Amino acid sequence: MKLYSGPLSLFTAKVRIALAEKGLAYEKVSVPWSLATRYEPKHPDVVALNPKAQVPVLVDGEIAVYDSTQIFEYLEDRYPEPPLYPRDVAGRARCRRLEAAADEQLFVPVWDLIECSFYPPGAGGRDEARLARARAELAREYERLDKELAGRATLCDAFSVADIATFIMVNTATALGAAPADAHGSLRGWQARVLARPSVRREVEGMQAVVAEQLRPAG
Repeated sequence: MKLYSGPLSLFTAKVRIALAEKGLAYEKVSVPWSLATRYEPKHPDVVALNPKAQVPVLVDGEIAVYDSTQIFEYLEDRYPEPPLYPRDVAGRARCRRLEAAADEQLFVPVWDLIECSFYPPGAGGRDEARLARARAELAREYERLDKELAGRATLCDAFSVADIATFIMVNTATALGAAPADAHGSLRGWQARVLARPSVRREVEGMQAVVAEQLRPAG
């Protein structure tokens, strides 16, 4: 098994955690990335395997799968133990809904934070209005998630792809200065529990090391 992996790709991070949770060995092919050039030029294998020319791409024998959600589903079908989706229909529907919300709702303001506070600013400086909108939208998303987690240890009946996807977005926002507020006690408690998982802790530490390396002064 081979995973084409972006060192700071949030969607690849999701897949790396899922592979670790399932105890699956794989070859990691890290595509080139830097603060200055981002993912350009694209890795030729990724361009050939994925029409969107984006990571992650998972190759398992003759099968190539791209898009983190499709990779989640493939891994669950091909390697069902330990499960990362609930067994019952209602539980799986909830899990899919929450994973989709992480990708489609949470990611939007998180990407604004990345663009405006992580990557070097353009000639016009940082877009403070965009940053303010992102933080306000994240506060609304945190309120939604806090309600989803009320009385729950995990987003679904057990640790699942919904927890993986949501954590990656919340943790990234936290690292960029937009953490859940004290009022979001259920969310903050869940965040700490997920971070304590070895697979998640290793992933976070690995991404932190990449950031530190990129930000290290030359010479």
